Amino acid sequence: MTNLSPQAQAVLKAAEDAYLSNDNEFYSVVNNVAAAALRALADQVVPGTPYQPIFVTHTARVRWEERELNRAEILAIAAELENHQ
Repeated sequence: MTNLSPQAQAVLKAAEDAYLSNDNEFYSVVNNVAAAALRALADQVVPGTPYQPIFVTHTARVRWEERELNRAEILAIAAELENHQ
């Protein structure tokens, strides 16, 4: 088995933690594991910014807004999975 990157390890750990913390209802487990993996993915790929940075250019602001939108879309899918019965 090859070593995983820290990013892949974080996603795998989130999925494992979600699996271990669930009851035994199959769909609940699958939904929560998938949601946890998506949340970990969002943290690795588009980490949240706790504040709105000061932008030097319009392009920098547009890129920041795009990243925030991408993160929000990934987290919305995770929330949808968690709330699906």
